[in-house]
Amino acid sequence: MYVASVTESEHRITLEAMVDLHNALADTPTANPRSILAEAGFSRAPDASAASLHRLTGRIENIEAFLAQLPDLETDMASARVTEELTELPITPSIVDHGGVGPHIHWTPPTARFDDQVMADLMMALAHEVCDNGTIRFGICAAADCSRLFYDATRNRSKRFCSDPRCASRTHTADHRRRQSDMTL
Repeated sequence: MYVASVTESEHRITLEAMVDLHNALADTPTANPRSILAEAGFSRAPDASAASLHRLTGRIENIEAFLAQLPDLETDMASARVTEELTELPITPSIVDHGGVGPHIHWTPPTARFDDQVMADLMMALAHEVCDNGTIRFGICAAADCSRLFYDATRNRSKRFCSDPRCASRTHTADHRRRQSDMTL
């Protein structure tokens, strides 16, 4: 999000966008991140150049293994990697007030390339998450045939499935059939 405030819901939306980008590119390497980012509120996404989106895709692919490992990483390892990524970004925080949203932080200058802006937003949201909760809110889908990453924003950390509703549905249907089969035996 170009508006990178420190509110919890904005961090959640940004982290969910990061997870969705990771999963989309892992599923389909030619996936276009524009719609994912636009849906998440990245205001520059609809007008981002093809070159910037291509660079962003490459940058997400470069951290793909790290993102996939998040559920299993200790906080210090995740912190070190996020810090490493942050040092590569042109971060120049400023407080701005535009668009009727009130004062908020922009992590990059208005002249930043779109891919730099997105990566700064993603990494800063991840930095806040790692500082606040470590990596416990990241998980791998519990569906037997899925290995997608998810971010669990539930209050009691009860999420078990990725954002693809078919994963939960297939698992619940299989569990129901297994219970029905056990009852008839």
